[in-house]
Amino acid sequence: MSSFSDSQSVARYADGPVRQVPGFHALQRMAELLLAESVPEQGHILVLGAGGGLELKAFAQARSGWRFLGVDPSERMLKLAADTLGPLEDRVALLEGYIDQAPDMAFDGATCLLTLHFLSMEQRRHTLAALRRRLKPGAPLVVAHHSFPQDEGGKRRWLKRYAAFAASSGVAGVDAERAIDAIGARLPLLAPEQEEALLREAGFEGAELFYAGFTFRGWVAYAP
Repeated sequence: MSSFSDSQSVARYADGPVRQVPGFHALQRMAELLLAESVPEQGHILVLGAGGGLELKAFAQARSGWRFLGVDPSERMLKLAADTLGPLEDRVALLEGYIDQAPDMAFDGATCLLTLHFLSMEQRRHTLAALRRRLKPGAPLVVAHHSFPQDEGGKRRWLKRYAAFAASSGVAGVDAERAIDAIGARLPLLAPEQEEALLREAGFEGAELFYAGFTFRGWVAYAP
């Protein structure tokens, strides 16, 4: 995640997800709709990994009564989030840090999009448990990130599909190939069944897969 403290990476951030994540805008809309199933009209949402502000803006535009806490470890990314939000920022508090720096209060819902794949299994376990402790009973958590089969053949096959999508979206071919190497070697990736097991271990109930786009998967689960 150190690249998100680099000024050039931050400046390019807004273009990246659209070109690399299949159905990126639809993913945001689905996350908002899943939250809305349980979150009241005046709900308070915790957005972990909020730097850039893309999902914060989408959620705030869709739900005028919701308030948000956006948490991210990168000061530059939070500045970008503030710029992205514009006049919507009056309903958003931005906090530099990790989940442990978030206030120990009961939120009506939470999201963690395109973030958990940067964390080791132990860090994910800690983060998910900390998220669960900050949610009201029955509150939803929506997560989405890289997660695909981790056997050698399956891993290579799915990463090639990811690269093909990125290339078809305008990412230069050499960059797509570099992304395969970087994702496969540097990210602590987990298979979908491991992700679901971690959600259960952290205390979440009713985990359901709602999104699958090549190497990306998304789940909604609920605090007990």
